[in-house]
This record gives sequence, structure tokens and C-alpha cells, in this order.
Amino acid sequence: MKNTKKLIPIIIYTVLQCTWGILQSLAGLLVFLLNITSSHNLYHGAVRTQWSAKSGLSLGLFIFVPIDCSSEISEKISVHEYGHTLQSLLFGPLYLLVIGLPSFIWFLFYPIIKKKKTISYYDFIIEKWADVWGEKSVSFNLF
Repeated sequence: MKNTKKLIPIIIYTVLQCTWGILQSLAGLLVFLLNITSSHNLYHGAVRTQWSAKSGLSLGLFIFVPIDCSSEISEKISVHEYGHTLQSLLFGPLYLLVIGLPSFIWFLFYPIIKKKKTISYYDFIIEKWADVWGEKSVSFNLF
């Protein structure tokens, strides 16, 4: 019975990511296939892949975390990227424009901004929001 209770939210999450969040999930599938030989597992309903990039990425149903970091850092990145998957559920087809593009621009310009100010990468509103939603969702342990 307990496993059935956890299975229903995972099914709903997956169906929504593959319908409402289809654009980013297809992009995520492509990145997943490019990293098919990497290590994969389920992370609260999302497909988590360890990849050789130095940063995390979230695209719909898929999250990607660096392979060469400690388990503590990997978990922190996973929680954050999972928060982005929840933003994907909220914005659906608008996610790439509303969340993805600003987040990517922030990622590109953050090294320059950081040189001029003492600011955390996670101070940017979209990144802070992903942290909060990821932390709350993972702490509820729905999946």
C-alpha cells in the first residue's frame, strides 16, 4: 500500500512532464541520450544522470549533475535541479522562455558579475526559487 501511494505522484509527475512539459523533456531526452553510457537513477520521479560537465542542468523530466563532485555537493545540486523540474510543471511550454533562458543568461554572466560583487549564484530569483521548491519538495519525500 505504501509503495502504491508513492507510485501515483510519480506517474502524475511523469505524465505532466511528458505532456505539459514536453518541449523541455524532449530536450532533456536528447541530452540524456548523449550521455547514455553515464550513470542514471530516479530522483524523486526525475531521471538523474551524472555527466562530465562541471554544472547541473534541468530539462523537464531529466536532471544532470556533475560526476566529479562529492556526494554532498551532488545532492545539493540534485535538489536545486529538481526545483527547476517543478518550475517546468508550473510553466509547461513557457518554461524554456520564462525560466530556462534567464537561468542560462545568468549562468553565462555570473562569473563576470561575481568579480564585481559578492553575490551567490543562488541569489538570482529564479535560482533561489528552484532551491526553495526543491528543498521543500524533497523534504516532503513524496516520491
